[in-house]
Amino acid sequence: MKKLFACLMAFVLVTSGCYVSNKEELERQHAEQMAVLEGPEEKLSGLHHAEIRIKDYGTVTVELDADAAPITVTNFVDLAKRGFYDGTTFHRIMDGFVVQGGAPRTDWSEEVHKIKGEFSDNGVDNPLVHTEGVLSMARSSDSYNSASSQFFIMVGDYPHLDGQYAAFGHVTDGYEIVQKIAADAKPTDSNGTIKPEEQPVIESVVILD
Repeated sequence: MKKLFACLMAFVLVTSGCYVSNKEELERQHAEQMAVLEGPEEKLSGLHHAEIRIKDYGTVTVELDADAAPITVTNFVDLAKRGFYDGTTFHRIMDGFVVQGGAPRTDWSEEVHKIKGEFSDNGVDNPLVHTEGVLSMARSSDSYNSASSQFFIMVGDYPHLDGQYAAFGHVTDGYEIVQKIAADAKPTDSNGTIKPEEQPVIESVVILD
């Protein structure tokens, strides 16, 4: 009987130790995830500018507002500087609505993090609205904090997106190029899906300042 009791106590101690270890691991993982969502400690502020160079179309110049969306702009600038967007495409195009691109590349799967959605429905005061030429972040419909690299450029005014998606800048030059891309697109479905061979290629995103 004593032997059985000793074995049971040993089991309790071992399993209790595992429980504490698992709890600590979960807390560590949660802290890491929150750090990713909140972005780096040093976030950009003020206005920044970039060129989106698109094969066969030309260059679209954009202004990024880090005061309105510091996490989003910092993430976008970081990805651009590391060459993430080079060779990505605009894969979803809906004339009169959006031109969307920058989907995660498989060879960068561990480099692209989810970030916090900077919009009012997620508790963030972002004054930017979704009008023609505005840049905003794509995300999954079931999670406010699921944006990573995909962005879209508005080709129309859609106020119903305000407060639900993180607008972070606008086109300052070359908006006619965005309109041309939208007009040329031949979506295969109502969601704006473009055939891989017809997707406009982003040659690079160059951060100017």
